[in-house]
Amino acid sequence: MHDLVQDYYGRQLKNSSDLKTNACCDPSDMPEWLKPLLSNIHPDILSRYYGCGLVCPPLLEGCRVLDLGCGSGRDIYLLSQLVGPKGEVVGVDMTEEQLAVARQHQAHHADKFGYDNVRFLHGYIEKLEELELEPESFDVIISNCVVNLSTDKDAVLKGLFRLLKQGGEFYFSDVYADRRIPPAISSDPELFGECLGGALYWNDFLEIAQGSGFRDPRLVESRPLLITNPTLAQRCGSIRFFSATYRLFKLAQLEKDCEDYGQAVIYKGTLPGSADQFVLDGHHIIETGRVFPVCGNTWRMLAETRLAPHFEFIGDFSRHFGLFPGCGKEMPFASDTPEADQSSTQCC
Repeated sequence: MHDLVQDYYGRQLKNSSDLKTNACCDPSDMPEWLKPLLSNIHPDILSRYYGCGLVCPPLLEGCRVLDLGCGSGRDIYLLSQLVGPKGEVVGVDMTEEQLAVARQHQAHHADKFGYDNVRFLHGYIEKLEELELEPESFDVIISNCVVNLSTDKDAVLKGLFRLLKQGGEFYFSDVYADRRIPPAISSDPELFGECLGGALYWNDFLEIAQGSGFRDPRLVESRPLLITNPTLAQRCGSIRFFSATYRLFKLAQLEKDCEDYGQAVIYKGTLPGSADQFVLDGHHIIETGRVFPVCGNTWRMLAETRLAPHFEFIGDFSRHFGLFPGCGKEMPFASDTPEADQSSTQCC
């Protein structure tokens, strides 16, 4: 499949309009605060963009960031401005034609920004160990609709887990299916190139992520994909596809379930662009100044990462109260007591 992907993205697709589905393109508007940064990027780079919109967690200034499947470099040059002169952005891609476009305009962007903090590497995202990247050297790893194009997704996740620092995160968008993809679809060159044939069944993704060390994957947002090309839609049959953004934290003491230690956090409202609330994921929208009960895993995601200065923390791990109520899992044993009131819980 490597040759197929290289041919599709390096030679068949000349610009974004050549894509036949919306699987790799985000229909939402670019946030206003990013538009000035986008306007600094060379038009040739913008026209060769095939990702799922900008995957951009907060607090990147000074960070070392890795972009898997960087293509012609649009996100690299956006991130270059966000990490600033003290940070670094490294892009990896298998397609030489795309990397040539990115490198061709590197001097242009260095002049525009006033610094050069980017690097482009030719390689495969399932073979990151071959790129001589230092283990535990990245604060954040991102990718835009690229993991589905790999034929060894387990190797991808294990490789990037190795490269992340403790407290770092993999923040990425990709395509998922509501069932396992049959061979007739996964081997279809066009469907694979359009980010559909290689889509993981969502439950298999969770198992792979947890097995790679990311014990508590957090879904940030998702949307169903509409396949408007009638020929491709017919080939896909009744399979439903979704675009989803996940964040996976590398934290040594995460538990496989949401455990209750009587903890809570208070968001200070100090993250740029998030004065009223902070969105950790789709189940954790934390209002400024409000005491927000959390499970132990959520506590660690906030207290043991670069997010910590923006929160106050209540409690510790000295006392355990069982599973956190309302987190989707219940004690399996029969009970003769009424269920506890869950109306006041907020985590998950």
